[in-house]
Amino acid sequence: MPETRPLSYSSLRVYLECPLRWKFLYVDRLPEAPRSYFSFGRTIHAVLEELLRPFLVTDSVPRISAGAAQRRLDEWEAGGRLVEGRPRALTRDEMLATYDRLWVREGFSSAEEEGRYRTLGENLLLRYYDRLVDEPPRPVAIEEHLQASLDGIPVHGYIDRIDLTPSGALEVLDYKTSREMSAKDAFSSDQLAMYQVLVEKNYALPVERLTLYHLRSLTPYASKPRDARAIGQFSEKVSAVADGVREERFEPTPGRVCERCEFRALCPEFREVPADERARLETLVDRFAALRREQGRVEDQLHAAADELHREAERLGVHRIRGHGLTALRRREEAWSFPVEGVRPLLEEHGLVPQASRLDDREIDRLARDPTVDPAVRRAIRSRGGRQVRWFWEVDAAPPDD
Repeated sequence: MPETRPLSYSSLRVYLECPLRWKFLYVDRLPEAPRSYFSFGRTIHAVLEELLRPFLVTDSVPRISAGAAQRRLDEWEAGGRLVEGRPRALTRDEMLATYDRLWVREGFSSAEEEGRYRTLGENLLLRYYDRLVDEPPRPVAIEEHLQASLDGIPVHGYIDRIDLTPSGALEVLDYKTSREMSAKDAFSSDQLAMYQVLVEKNYALPVERLTLYHLRSLTPYASKPRDARAIGQFSEKVSAVADGVREERFEPTPGRVCERCEFRALCPEFREVPADERARLETLVDRFAALRREQGRVEDQLHAAADELHREAERLGVHRIRGHGLTALRRREEAWSFPVEGVRPLLEEHGLVPQASRLDDREIDRLARDPTVDPAVRRAIRSRGGRQVRWFWEVDAAPPDD
């Protein structure tokens, strides 16, 4: 498996949800089960591609990269509907005919379900058509495949639409056919972060807006482009996935996606034990469960004895308590925790973020102890953290001194 396998947003999401499912799809190339909502979304996206093609604005849009896969007008199958070398806009009836022609029938559980989706799609497209006539867009790209590198990791994606804004910048739009959506979805979307990276690395114009366009309500939920910090956080996710793929870490991650996963029969989380092995393994499971219960009982007694030793050591002011042939030694363990949102601005102010790129408690504590860091800064870091002290007991096997 090549280490440079390009990551799309969908493959990134799959790995974060379940690495084993990623392996089934992208390494083993097992077919994904058709779903009604996937088929519906594919149909609507295909119709919108044909509907919006005549509105393309391709002049004076500078590119950084020539690695895009935007189809040329002479490659576009428009059935001969050309006006001065450009495809003519569809009429309402032509749009509905296109909808019928492009309808994807896979994945529906019944004719009744398919009928409901077809009616929903027709109503959605007719309302969108009226909006399009009233407010014609200025797309510079439709369903464009872009490729780029993010911190050395190849990424790619098909972007539904890139518009030219009145200010001469770019707006990245992604259509959504889901039931519900809110502005929060746009602000937190990793998909839009991925698309921003792709557009910025392929176009010379800046990205001004990122938009999730909710087709059922005809509502564009727009957000500002991600800042450097947000792109950095997204890059960390991409790096983690790329590392996991390269190192072949494909453990299953049980969760909500399991209910609709078509690979349950192949997954060790759900695969059944063969019938001829069940009796022997049932006995082993029962034995393990009994030992676990006994372990819990012993651990409860162990904790109670440790607590009592701690109270006695506090009362007497000692750290060593002799037994018959052994000595209990009282030990102290200290750990610091730091809220990232409280420490990051301080580290950024003093140029210390590269030294603690992970920003976990251990790295920040190391900076607070680093003699090369200004003492005042170390004290400021420490003041924003919290210390936890834990006492525990060890048993010295050596005979106690007389």
